[in-house]
Amino acid sequence: MTPRDPDWRTAALAGFERQGLLRSFGAEVLDMAPGRVVIAAPITEATSQQHGYGHAGLSFALGDSAGGFAAQTLLEPGKGVLTIEMKINLLNPAQGERLIATGQVEKPGRRISVVRADVENEAGRAVATLLGTMMIVDG
Repeated sequence: MTPRDPDWRTAALAGFERQGLLRSFGAEVLDMAPGRVVIAAPITEATSQQHGYGHAGLSFALGDSAGGFAAQTLLEPGKGVLTIEMKINLLNPAQGERLIATGQVEKPGRRISVVRADVENEAGRAVATLLGTMMIVDG
């Protein structure tokens, strides 16, 4: 996939830095390529549920963001994305030290892009799969 913005990496990272929720999770970008973004965050007391597993909300937020920023890497300058639909399948309890979400663009578009994200723990155990639709917006 070919980015439409020669400065795609800077634009995507700037958007990531503005994400208050991801910052509160201690999330970080591990890898970025056109149409693909990998984000990780630790499983902490603040992001766990009553059984000590990572909360499904953490899996969703990481997967949604990884997919959204993957779409962002392919956009024209001055454009951004908003999630308009996202489905999640929770596959296994989120056990371990951290979760890693790999987002990728399945079908890029000028107005709508379809993305997928797979969330796993640091041992590579599948935690969730997400499939969603991103609307392309100004800014």
